[in-house]
Amino acid sequence: MGRRTLVHATLIAGFALSGCGSEQAPEAPEAPTRVVAQRLQMVPEQDAVEAIGTARAAVAAELYPEAAGLVTAVRFSAGDRVARGAPLVQLDDRRERLAVQLAQVAVEEADQLLGRYRRIEDTGALSASQIEAGETALQSARIQLEQAEVALADRTVRAPFSGHMGIPQVDRGDRITPTTLIGTIDDRSTLFVDFPAPEASFDRLRPGVTVALSPYSDPNRTIDARVQAVDSAVAADTRSFTVRSVIQNRGDAYRPGMSFRANFEAPGRARPAVPESAVVWGGDGSYLWAVRDGVARQVPVTIAARREGMVLVSGTLQPQERIIVEGVQKVREGQRVALVAPSRPAPQRATIRPAAAPPGGDAS
Repeated sequence: MGRRTLVHATLIAGFALSGCGSEQAPEAPEAPTRVVAQRLQMVPEQDAVEAIGTARAAVAAELYPEAAGLVTAVRFSAGDRVARGAPLVQLDDRRERLAVQLAQVAVEEADQLLGRYRRIEDTGALSASQIEAGETALQSARIQLEQAEVALADRTVRAPFSGHMGIPQVDRGDRITPTTLIGTIDDRSTLFVDFPAPEASFDRLRPGVTVALSPYSDPNRTIDARVQAVDSAVAADTRSFTVRSVIQNRGDAYRPGMSFRANFEAPGRARPAVPESAVVWGGDGSYLWAVRDGVARQVPVTIAARREGMVLVSGTLQPQERIIVEGVQKVREGQRVALVAPSRPAPQRATIRPAAAPPGGDAS
């Protein structure tokens, strides 16, 4: 019995020592990782729009004669710069000149007759009605003279304003009518460039806004054009409206009818904007670290656009959510984080343009 008691005591002691050895001190909680985070910003995406515009002279006209007749002289050539009132086409005006001379004689006779009436008016030899008749005759003669002068003036086609002439459409010896086109005249010192713009940019393109124009004849040149007017309606079939811009044609470098490429930006949908440093690339694509309830949460995103250190993204993000922008390589899913002040100033907000996907990632 004494031996069995000794073995039993030894076993109890062994179990006691074994139990004491398995007990360990509790682990200390992991310290939060220090990161820099900033609140998410919603920035409207800027879509670059390109349209084709056509130039026209600010003032232009097609010239037609006021009367029919024989062309005796064409006084302009294509490209001539003419002043307002300059004679362009002369019609045979012999009859009209004779009519003016005849009307001038009639005015002189009526004026002389009325003068004689005035000299003997106080003698009582003439009645008041005879004097009134003389005054009426003089007025009628003067009107006939004015009519003859107008008919004579109609035999000469003159420039309605200063500008450049197009190709003459008539020649000396032609018989023309008021429906015969003589030529065109353009004041191209100022050009209008009209181009279609998408409906989404209706609020963006207002009078006074500046757009960039590039002529097809000189694609490397950019001209700042001021929007003068926009159409009052949007075309239902194309969902676009017409915009009229104005350029000063210095040096007479451009011509009406030339094509211009119009470039401007139209506001798109608002997207979350973050610094490029906040984007992490992994095997499944790009993602951000969002701080939610004090821990880091991985949020997959798709890059929509980038510009000057900022990117616009698509993903399940909440407005004003905090996004880790420094320390992204030190955190893991569910890790506790502590927010600290940034080590450098945050990048300023910039205009965002659509961009191609970065190497090694999918930006679709």
